[in-house]
Formats: sequence, structure tokens, C-alpha cells
Amino acid sequence: MVVPSQSSAAGVLALLSEPDPVFKQHALKSLNALVPRFWAEISEHIALVESLYDNDDLPKDARDSAALLASKVYYFLGEYVESLSFALGAGNAFEAESRVPGSEEYVETVMSMAIDKYIELCTEEQPDGKQDKVDPRLQRIIENIFTRCISEGEYKQAVGIALESRRLDIISKIYEQVKDTSILSYAMEAVIDSGFSLSYRDTVLRFLYPLFPRPTTGDGSALAHALTRLLVTLGDPSLTVPLLVSLVPKEYLLAYQFAFDLVEGGARDYLDLVRTQLPVGADHTKEVYDKIRRILTGQESVKLYLEFLKRNNHVDTLILKHTKDSLEPRSSIYHTALTLQNAFMHSGTTSDLFLRENLEWLGLASNWSKFSATAGLGVIHKGYYEQGMTILGPYLPQNGNESSIPGAAYSEGGALYALGLINAGCGTEVSEYLREALRTAQGDVVQHGAALGLGIAAMGSKNMETFEDLKNILFMDSAVAGEASGYAMGLIMLGTAAEGPVREMLSYARETQHEKIIRGLAIGIAFIFYGRQEEANQTAKELLAETDPILRYGGVYTLALAYAGTSNNDAVRQLLHIAVSDVSDDVRRAAVTSLAFLLFKNPSQVPRIVQLLSESYNPHVRCGATLALGIACAGTGMQDAIEILEPMTKDSVDFVRQGAFIALGMVLLEQSEASSPSLASTRALYTKIVADKHEDPMAKLGAALGQGLIDAGGRNVTINLQSRAGSRNTNAIVGMVLFCQFWYWYPLAHCACLAFEPTGIIGLDGDLKVPKFEFISNAKPSLFAYPPATAPPKKEAVIKVATAVLSTTAKVKAREKKKAAAEGDAMDTDEKPDVKTEGDGDIEMKTEGTSKASTSKSTKKEPSSETLPNLSRVTPAQLAYISFPSDGKYQPVRAVTAKPASTRTGKTIKQVEEKAAGGGGILILVDRRPGEAAEFIQFETVIQPPPAEPVLTATSDATPSESGPHIALDENVPEADAPSSFEYPFDNDS
Repeated sequence: MVVPSQSSAAGVLALLSEPDPVFKQHALKSLNALVPRFWAEISEHIALVESLYDNDDLPKDARDSAALLASKVYYFLGEYVESLSFALGAGNAFEAESRVPGSEEYVETVMSMAIDKYIELCTEEQPDGKQDKVDPRLQRIIENIFTRCISEGEYKQAVGIALESRRLDIISKIYEQVKDTSILSYAMEAVIDSGFSLSYRDTVLRFLYPLFPRPTTGDGSALAHALTRLLVTLGDPSLTVPLLVSLVPKEYLLAYQFAFDLVEGGARDYLDLVRTQLPVGADHTKEVYDKIRRILTGQESVKLYLEFLKRNNHVDTLILKHTKDSLEPRSSIYHTALTLQNAFMHSGTTSDLFLRENLEWLGLASNWSKFSATAGLGVIHKGYYEQGMTILGPYLPQNGNESSIPGAAYSEGGALYALGLINAGCGTEVSEYLREALRTAQGDVVQHGAALGLGIAAMGSKNMETFEDLKNILFMDSAVAGEASGYAMGLIMLGTAAEGPVREMLSYARETQHEKIIRGLAIGIAFIFYGRQEEANQTAKELLAETDPILRYGGVYTLALAYAGTSNNDAVRQLLHIAVSDVSDDVRRAAVTSLAFLLFKNPSQVPRIVQLLSESYNPHVRCGATLALGIACAGTGMQDAIEILEPMTKDSVDFVRQGAFIALGMVLLEQSEASSPSLASTRALYTKIVADKHEDPMAKLGAALGQGLIDAGGRNVTINLQSRAGSRNTNAIVGMVLFCQFWYWYPLAHCACLAFEPTGIIGLDGDLKVPKFEFISNAKPSLFAYPPATAPPKKEAVIKVATAVLSTTAKVKAREKKKAAAEGDAMDTDEKPDVKTEGDGDIEMKTEGTSKASTSKSTKKEPSSETLPNLSRVTPAQLAYISFPSDGKYQPVRAVTAKPASTRTGKTIKQVEEKAAGGGGILILVDRRPGEAAEFIQFETVIQPPPAEPVLTATSDATPSESGPHIALDENVPEADAPSSFEYPFDNDS
């Protein structure tokens, strides 16, 4: 027997050379136990151990022990390939080793290597799914792993290995055994979010789809969320149409819900195909199909959200007034700052009250400030597509004729841009008008606005005629118009990976001398490869190898958009390398910012990744880190992100402070003082920076934008790059990419409104009417309350100051009193010290009593829940607390929110920590008491009358009564020049 205190394995090793097999077998078993202590000594005899494994004269048990011993020695030597090879040869001895105490680390490592080897063989050598070339010994180990995982209930670990090894039969086997749809949902999330190739992703999703049970009304599960995400990701009408058709006869309410959910995340061309392929329907179903088609246009959703934003508008106009009073309106940068702030705060609310009350300030806009001011109307009226032409009518070009009014081109271009913003996500009804405006536009400013508007309105339409119209403008080689055309060409062909357009755009980018055009085309190419993953690798590599830094800048965004939302390790690693190695500051800043587009589904990872980058010596890298935190962690109130951003508001470089202010506004979106302690201090900081006359203009611009973003959409929207359906939010991602380009061109900042997602619950009945009902938020009201309104400045009251009394006079009076008292003269005086003291004491006691009373009143126990009416704001974090009364008249046909992702246990699959997403929005309700009369919410008329006494003139011949609710920019006010210390980048580019 081997004693534990021995200091050498020499004696046992000597037994290996004995001729008797019994001694050898005993030595091998003993040495297996001694390896952790004497592996270095045993390794000198490894050749002998290997020869024993190859010796056919030894019993199989002895040979297995020799293989296990060799495997362990190679493991300690770090030769893992050899270790795995001998472990496979050890057979039953290796399996038995897993039960030996102290061997867990060795067994786990070898198992992991076996899984990696198996995945490698399955992926590279067996695309058809056959396993002829896999070592049978390896196959047996993997099968044992699957069997053990299933028997121990480690289903997700088995699913992870099965996905990576292309063993879809294992997923089917597990589901047949447990009949739990969460297994299918996990497999779906993993294959979508973990960077698998597009072709394999689609194969898995098509395999999973038939396994999902068909949903039913009110089943209370998140099945509808999972199916919606699967259908949106595949974008295949041949799967979607049969599902909707199968629901129509009996589950038509669920069909409506699916239609609304598909609109939340589906691509425009996919929704159009589903709409056109739906059957007309028989007499009793025709109305249902007509409603589904109407929903799939997207216009129903837009109208409902527009009404929601208008009804719940909580804009604090005192904040805007303070910014206006603090910033010099004749400065171009400051005028633009307030324009953007007002547009963001009123986005989608249709409220232009601030503009009406400040017509004189508005009239000071000149040149591109006027362009931005007009475009801001599109942000304010976003979604009001029915009246878009009426609202912007006074500014739009009239019959293609160039206006004789000085500066009218800026208003006309801004109006065309605004028209695109208003119609974003509403179909492409204005596309023909914008195309005609583009073809007949006089001047590059109007062409610029028309191109931007057309690209946004017809985003993802893949219309080659529109692409050719934009290409014609591009070939005119105008820097201003060509830049917008580049962006728009990419938006039209969004996500197509079309080789022809990419080659044309890249070729022209290499030929032109205009930096603006090169940048527009570079970002346009990135849009074309949106979501295409490995299909973009070659183009991204080509762009990143260019000598022109602007094309490398486009390569960064190409990589980020191609893998958006996948957290792909290779893409993240590549961006981090560029962030610290590229010679161009712009490219480095873009690489850090682009991390947000890869990791927005895992926001908790972003602060950890950018922590060191936020402390870089390079200010551009630090600036990129701020935007990465803002975009990825938007609306989360994440304290880790805030702790990085707050010190950066004191950075020595102005544009780093600017980025920190903007990012804080995004992160603190829809947060309350109860949920985020930093909210009040951040708002106070914005006010201080805006009012500080010594602060740099760049930082002031950032603070103004931060104020606009933190209160965006009347405090009823969030920024979420993940749609409610759980898929990528295409409009939001595109909007944020364009917003990031404000560094070069301020008007592009308006595109942030594309990322504003209304956060509320809007319930509809079977007739798509909005009934009155209530639901419950099972959380303290203060946790998700609107921020308190800003208190107006107090008027300073004039306080009467007491008359000063000299010390000598006081002494004289004191002597007189003493003398009178000594003479016994009872003399009354005005001053009664004792009474005064008592009076003071009384006042003090009363004050204390009042304080106690107010304290007891303020500490009144807050209720643990609240009742909310239909069309109420419900933030993404609040969705988990929402419930419908079980005895209520209305119940949603599907779960209000998707179930949170389960704990991930797989070792070979990437962790998928999802941001709070899914649920809320538009809910179809089933009427549990149809015999009971229902009350409905009447939508208000959104359009407002024009000002009673128009102060400013319009840019057209329309009279005030004809022009609708517009705010006309005064063309007669002298245009102020931009301050000499500021100019738009590349203004001199011609």
C-alpha cells in the first residue's frame, strides 16, 4: 500500500519494468492516484507508459489505466491535445475518473476539449449532418454528456452543445421529453444572439418553428412573443401568412395582436409581402383580413402612439425657457442647440407651443440653422402623416420653382427632410412626392433635404428606381447634396448586401475629392450590410484596409451594423483593436462608439468593457466611450454607467464633456428620483452648464441636447435598440447611427427621434377601438413617477433692514435705565427683554411643532400599488409589475411582457443577458363581459389652429388660414452671421 507521506514515486515507477503484468497493473493504478503530486517525476517515464498502452499482451483494464495515466501527465504538462487523445483511449477508466474526488478539474477540462473537438469536426467536415468521420470514441463521450445532461435536468447546457455541434435532433428529443416551450425559446434566443452564421441561424429557426405549439387566446404564456421574434427574424411570408390564416376563424383577436407585434420589429418589405399575400376572405372573414392588412401598413400603430404621446405630454417648458434665456440666439450653434432640445422634448407630441410663444427667437434662424429649425417640425409632428403635407405646406417647394425670398432654400430643404421624419415607419406614401421634389429641386440645399427625407421615408424599400434617382444627384458631385445622397442610397437598400450598389458607391467614394460625399457613401455602405453578419466581412476588411480614414470610418460602422445585437466576439475584438491602434482619431472614436451597436442586448457588459477606454489619454476615445455607454444603456438608469459618465462631465476637453452630457440624458431617460439618485443632480448640472457664460459652446450644446433627451417625447419615450418583439429595432439602430454623425453635420441629430419608442399600454378591443378600463401597477407610484415640474423662479421680496444702533448710544441708554431704577422711578420703556425672550421661545416652539407636523405628514406611508387607466405611460422596467384584475371586463390576449430569460448554464454557448424588452405597447383585449356596456376614449383632434396674429411671414403665398398649424420663419429678419469662433465642419468644401 502506498503511504501518503512518501516523497517520491520512484519505487512505484520501478514496478512498471517488472515482467509480471500484475505488478504493472498495480503500478498503473497507484500512479494514477499520485499524478497530482509527482507528475513531473512520472513525465520522465511517459514513453514507457505509452508503450504499455500499446502492449496488446496486457489486459484491457491495464491498458486503459496506462492511457488514463498518460492523459493526466500530458494534462499537467499543458499538452491538452495529447491529453484528450489518451483520454479517448482510456475508455471506461476515464468515465470512472469523473467519480474520483479531486479529479473534477482534470475531467472538466478534458470534457471541454472533447466538446470543442466534436464541434470542430461537426462544423467543418459534416455540413450534411452525417457523422461518419467523427471518432467513435469521441462520439461516445459526447453522447454520454448529452445523456447525463438530460438525466440531470441540465437541458440548456445540452441545447447549447447541440446547437454548436449541429445536433438539432437533441433539441427535438429534449422538447419531446419535457414539452416545455422555454427550451425552444432558449434555443431560438441563442442562435439569434450568439453570432451563428445567417444560413445556419435560418436552418435552426425553420427547424424550431414546427415544434412550437400554436398559440391560443389568454394562455398567459410568452409563446406569442417567441413566435413573433422567430417570424420577424426569418422575414418569410410563407410562414407568417399561414399562421395568421389559421388564427382568423376562431382566434382573430390573436391574429390582430400578431399583426401589431410584427409591425414593431418587421422590415418594411416583409410586412408589405405579408399584407399582399393575405387572402381576401369570405363574407364573415373579409372584415378581419381587411383590418389585419390595415394594421400591417404600420399606420394604425403610428396613430395610436401619436395620440398616446399627445395625451401624456409632460414637457416642462420652464426648462426650455431657461435654455433660451441663457443662450445667445444669434449664435448659430446655440440656436441649433435650442432647436434640437425643443424638437426632442416635443417629439411626437404635435405641440409647437414653444415655437409659437417665441416667434422672435425663431425668426433669428439663418442658413443651416433655418434648415434645422424647419426640420425640427418633422420631429415634433413625427407620425402625424395624415397632416404632414398641411403642416409643412408653407415651407415646401412650390411647383419646383426656386423661391425669390432670400434663404428660402434652407426652409424648403428642411421641410423636405421634416416630411421624411414625419412619415418614418408609416409606409412610403410620400416617397413619390419626395422623388419628384428631388428631381426638380433647385440648388444643393433643397436636394440635400429631399435626399435625407426620401431615404428616411422609404427606408428599406429596396426600390432601384429611387436608388437611381439618388445616384444621379450623387454624380453631380455637389458636396452638400452628394453627402445626403450617400446616406439615402444606403437607407433605401438597407440590409440587402446588394453587390452592385456597394461596388458603385465604393468606386465613386474612391474617385471624389469631397470628404462629405465620401462620408455619406461610407455610412451608406454600412447600412446596406445591416444585419448581414459574415456576408459583410469581405467589404468591411476592404474598407478597414483603405488609406483614406473616412473609408476606414465606414468600415467600422459596416462591421458594427452587420453584427448589430449579436455580441459577436470577433467583431468586438476587432473594434477594440481599432480603438487603440488606428492612426485616425475619428476612426478610433467611431470604433468605441460602435461597441454599443454590438452589445445593446447586454448593456451590463458595456461599462466593464469601456471602463479603461474612458480613461484613455486620447480625448476622442474618451468621447466614443461616453456615446457607447449612452446608446447601449439608454433608459436603464444603470448606476455602473452613471459612475463612469459623471466624472467625465468635468473632463478637460470640451467635446468629451459634451458626449458625457448627451450620454447621461440617454441613460436617465424615464427614470424617477426614487429609481435613480443621480437624476436630480444631473438635471441641476445641465441647468448650471447652460447658464454658465464661461462654459465652452461645445459643452453647452451637449448639455442642451442632454436636457432634450432626458425629457424626450414629453417624458413618454425611451431609446431601445431592441424592439418589443425582441428582435433588432431597425429604425432605432439607423436613427442612432445617423445621430452619431452630428459630430460632422448638426442637422443629422434630428434622426435620434427614429429611436424614440413610446412606452405605454394601449388597449384595443376586437373592433380596434380604445375602451376605458384600468390595470394595476404593483409597485410604489414614486418608483415610476414623472419628475416633478421645475419651480418658477421666486420674486425677491424687499426686506426692511433694522436701523443700526451705535454702541455708545446703547451704553448711554443703559446708564439712564440704571439711574431711573435706582431712584425708584417706575418708568415704562419700549423694550421688555423678558417678554421678548418668551416671545422668541414661543416662536421657536411653534416652528418646531410645525416641522414635526409636516414631517409626519410627509412620511405618510406610500401605497404599494396604483391603478392606471388605458393609454397610460408604463416604462420598460415597470412592465414586470403590471397586472390586469382577474375580475376585470378586459383581459389581454397574450402576456403583457415576455418572460425574463432563464439562467444560462451552457458552457459552450455565449451568455445572453437580455435588456428589459418585449411586451407593453399595443394590446388586443378580449371582452370577458360582452353584455356589459363599454365606454370608449375619443381621440382628440391633433391639429391646432394657426396663430391668431401671425407675426412672421411664410415662405410661400399661402395665407395664414390656409397654411395650417405652421410656424413660419421670418424671411425679412436680417440673417445673422455665425460667430467667428465657430463654423460647421467642411463648410468650405465645394
